[in-house]
Amino acid sequence: MEARPSPGGLPGRTISWRARIALALFLVVVVAIMAVTNAMLMSRYTEPTRTRAELRLALFGANIVSELQLNSIVPQLLARDQELIGALNSGDFTSSTQRLMSFIDEISAASLVLLDQDGRIVAATDRTRLGETHRQSSYFIEAQRSNGTVFSTTPRESGGYSFTYARRIEYQGQMIGVILVEADLAKFERSWAGISDALAVKDSEGRVILSTEPLWRGLTEEEAVARETPASAIERAIFATTDWTTDVDGYLEGEAVMRVASRIPFRGWQVVSYTSYQSVRERVNGVLALEIMGFAMLLALAFYVLSRKTMLRLALFQRESAELRALNERLQREIAERERMEKNLEVAEQTIAQSQKLAALGEMSAAVAHELNQPLAAMKTYLAGAQLLLRRARPDEALASFSRIDDLIGRMGAITRQLKSYARTGGDAFTQVDVAEALASSLSMMEPQLRQRRVRITRALPEKPVLVMADRVRLEQVMINLLKNALDATANVENAQIDIILSAGETATLTVRDNGEGIQDLDALFEPFYTTKQPGDGTGLGLAISSGIIADLGGRLTARNAEAGGAVFEVQLPILSEDIEAAE
Repeated sequence: MEARPSPGGLPGRTISWRARIALALFLVVVVAIMAVTNAMLMSRYTEPTRTRAELRLALFGANIVSELQLNSIVPQLLARDQELIGALNSGDFTSSTQRLMSFIDEISAASLVLLDQDGRIVAATDRTRLGETHRQSSYFIEAQRSNGTVFSTTPRESGGYSFTYARRIEYQGQMIGVILVEADLAKFERSWAGISDALAVKDSEGRVILSTEPLWRGLTEEEAVARETPASAIERAIFATTDWTTDVDGYLEGEAVMRVASRIPFRGWQVVSYTSYQSVRERVNGVLALEIMGFAMLLALAFYVLSRKTMLRLALFQRESAELRALNERLQREIAERERMEKNLEVAEQTIAQSQKLAALGEMSAAVAHELNQPLAAMKTYLAGAQLLLRRARPDEALASFSRIDDLIGRMGAITRQLKSYARTGGDAFTQVDVAEALASSLSMMEPQLRQRRVRITRALPEKPVLVMADRVRLEQVMINLLKNALDATANVENAQIDIILSAGETATLTVRDNGEGIQDLDALFEPFYTTKQPGDGTGLGLAISSGIIADLGGRLTARNAEAGGAVFEVQLPILSEDIEAAE
């Protein structure tokens, strides 16, 4: 008899092939979905990590700049210390070290060092350094050559770097020593020890000067990172494949890391961090594991459903639908909560912005009220003079007074536009200004007040014009403030005298000196709202505003007490030489 195939053989074989094709397609879809999910989640979780790293770097940079700025003021103060100056002149340093040690806790510096004019350490908070000679040190040489405070970064023999501010100490115009203040930036390295990121601070030349990794100091960033790469190309390939969907910035000790850099607003420094992708990868792997589990359960459920009846499959589908609805409701609740939090954050940001606007408005209002007082007083005097001239039938001279009043009104309009410099920086474009002409204009504006007082004013001006790049209205504003302060200071002095000296050298220097009672508190002189006048006579903003204007013009305003009595105010501005003028 001839053999025949079983009636069910061919259909069974067909079903088997269909199941295999469906399984293959299912696996392809699973791999594609996991790849897309992995890429999306890595991008999503990496961005917050990078943002947190950037915020952390901004905070670290601000702390470093704050510490440096705090220490930069100390040499200027110690260079005027009379006990240190007396010790350098007499050569008696028995109490100098103890005096420096009394300052160290207040200023939070790493160390204080006093050197004589030969570069020998004569006083120091670290007594073991007494007697050392630093005549060839860069900071000593630069301090000798500079009239201000100089900053230097020098490597230590024990490792790391020292960050030093140096300033020469003068007596009667001669250098008698140098004061050194070492900023304690190593405390930031100690505070970084508890974080998992690798941090490094680079100077303008690209050298690592602060780092959580001691071996990185003194190297460039490329050299430092090269020390931590995997040992072989095979290991590097293995680690690269583990993060094949991530834009890896580099590898440290065989681990993929994210590099984030931020500029520090100090001498071109930068702070760089290397953050591990481990936390991101753990979160992504957790989601992928859930996906794999879900697909595995789905595959098992599919085989289970294929072996059961239609009713069982329908019941299972209903149960899954209920779970999905519950999940959807939970997601909707989470989305609503997030939207509410975002609205609250937006309201808080608007409130902060409005507070800042109100603070700025208050500063401008106070400044405008102070600065308009002088033109209003001058206008009142001119009006009284014009009335007197009209009564005496001298209309031409009265018209001149009215013309001056018109000029003062224009000047008041200019003041309201210009007096925002105390609340914010910036201003109109600078032009060439002859300081002598601006001084003459200021004296002309002060003429009514000068007529009411018996005061002798002497002027010493150079024959050639003294040109600077400045805003003339704001420069005249400073001159008027200084002249008004000099008049007020000599109000109760017999034979009152104001000396005005204009000189041109490396800078344009305007000196206003009076023979009044002098300045009682030099430290608080340029602080806002500081005044020694009676209530109603002044707001204490004049010198603070003047100092801000001169700083905006690229110069500086200083004050001191004269040896013969009285106060001396000195304005220094960058002079406009012939070469610079030709270039302009």
